[in-house]
Amino acid sequence: MSESARLVSTVAVLGAGTMGHGIAQVCAGTGAIVRLYDVTQTAADAGIARIDSNLTKGIKRGKVTSAQRSAILDRLSATDSLEKAVDTVDLVIEAVPERLDLKRSLFERICPIVATDTLLASNTSSIPIGKLSEGMAHPERFLGMHFFNPVFIQPLVEVVRADASADHVIDRAVALSRAMGKEPIVVRDSPGFASSRLGLVLGLEAIRMLEEGVASAEDIDKAMQLGYRHPMGPLKLTDLVGLDVRLAIAETLAAEVDPVRFNPPQLLRDLVAQGAHGKKSGRGFYNYEDSSS
Repeated sequence: MSESARLVSTVAVLGAGTMGHGIAQVCAGTGAIVRLYDVTQTAADAGIARIDSNLTKGIKRGKVTSAQRSAILDRLSATDSLEKAVDTVDLVIEAVPERLDLKRSLFERICPIVATDTLLASNTSSIPIGKLSEGMAHPERFLGMHFFNPVFIQPLVEVVRADASADHVIDRAVALSRAMGKEPIVVRDSPGFASSRLGLVLGLEAIRMLEEGVASAEDIDKAMQLGYRHPMGPLKLTDLVGLDVRLAIAETLAAEVDPVRFNPPQLLRDLVAQGAHGKKSGRGFYNYEDSSS
């Protein structure tokens, strides 16, 4: 493997939630030492516990061996110290909520700490990488690595090339994605990139159809599953992604791309305001407190 495409040996994942713990798991699966950071030690530890649960289920399904589980867990650690998390790492992957101010504040804190050749990646699904890195030192090391939920199952990674991203940075991210067993695609830095922009249009239209009483959530989803061979309908997928996440992406694309095409339906706004964020909250377009959903 060329120097430009060499893999990383140490990774910091910032955010131990829905996406972050999965990213940490697949990074550790490549043999890298991974530090999982969150604002409290309890939250960081919870991320490790979720990884343990994922791996235990994988053993039961014959997808993971006990030895693999032990090796992955041995390479993981949890911390509430941002400085300790990023100290001497080769790669930082930020996976905090979809807010520009929050993401930028993290990068502003770590830029003076990490080496100038440390890769700085964001798991953002809609915010341009150029906005995250604007005004920061060595913008050539910034890129996007957009994973999909659940990270340890979904095969796609969007590698996002900003205008300033160096070729060797993109090469290393592509090589690392493949080492994780993922299929990377390289996309230009644009709001929503490829997958979020396409997926959001379908999801928003499905929500509008439900809002207008065109059909039930189940039948709208069934139309896409049976008629177009989608593995999951757009409303159930929105529940999995998180209605709050979809709303944030829609608001970003409405502001950056087109205020009409990406205007969030009122039903989506109302459900998020009610705390119905999808599967993670127990309720979205479906009720997950009922085991039959």
